[in-house]
Amino acid sequence: MSEEYQKVRTVLFDLDGTLADTAEDLADALNGVRDQHGLKALPFNLTRPLVSHGADALIYLGFNVSPGDASYIKIRENLLHIYRNNIANKTRLFPGMAEVLNSIENSGRNWGIVTNKPSWLTEPLIKALNLHERAVCVVSGDTTAKRKPDPQPMLYASNLAGSHCRECLYIGDAERDIEAGRRAGMKTLTALFGYIDEHDNPHTWGADGMINQPLEILNWLQAPPASLDDKV
Repeated sequence: MSEEYQKVRTVLFDLDGTLADTAEDLADALNGVRDQHGLKALPFNLTRPLVSHGADALIYLGFNVSPGDASYIKIRENLLHIYRNNIANKTRLFPGMAEVLNSIENSGRNWGIVTNKPSWLTEPLIKALNLHERAVCVVSGDTTAKRKPDPQPMLYASNLAGSHCRECLYIGDAERDIEAGRRAGMKTLTALFGYIDEHDNPHTWGADGMINQPLEILNWLQAPPASLDDKV
């Protein structure tokens, strides 16, 4: 296990539920729209598992409304407006993730982000977390023509990072993350600490490994890689 992962030069992260704990800000935004409609706030334990599935899943939970329904567009606009204006009120890196990023950088590796979150939300969040000058790449849901689970954003990210896909490790908390990484030829880890729904079965996703906390990433990266400048 460790020998293969020692060859990793670039570590790529999903954003929501893997790199950063964004659930509370998204839950607050959903409840803000519910309040506009005279509805009670939903308990956090209902909202958290759906965060990785995006706005559509949250809107369906909060209003039983899907794309195509008459009220969907307005609800979505209000949800994202509230979220954008409060994008980092409670969002933080998961415990131990700051140490992981420091260790990656100190080992001579680089790291980046591949998310399905649209760039107009991704970019201000990354800046609020003071990560924008450290990440070698930030690939959002609208950066490439296709999104995860398609491998296109993964291929684009590896190119920006200056690594072959086989030299990349992708870490995510959703099945589409693992599928995208595998289809791109990357090594993959499932972040069990993320937003995994009770109906999900990460054991069937085909990841190379599963981690219960961010610091376990370092167990898969025990030795420094060849210098990124030596890439052939």
